[in-house]
Amino acid sequence: MYRHIWRVVRIILGTLLIIAGVIMGFIPILQGWIFVLAGLLLIGVKRKTIKKWLKKAKFKIFQYRR
Repeated sequence: MYRHIWRVVRIILGTLLIIAGVIMGFIPILQGWIFVLAGLLLIGVKRKTIKKWLKKAKFKIFQYRR
């Protein structure tokens, strides 16, 4: 039962973070992509397509650091 509740909370929180990130992307003071990434991490624990996107983003982020 707790697993089901945690799953629902994780999906709701992840969705809210993604929406907040998109809204904050238009505000020049805040960095919206951080919230979008956090939301995708919460939702994408079990999703294959989101895991692929996160893997590509991680590769691009660390590629530019070198």
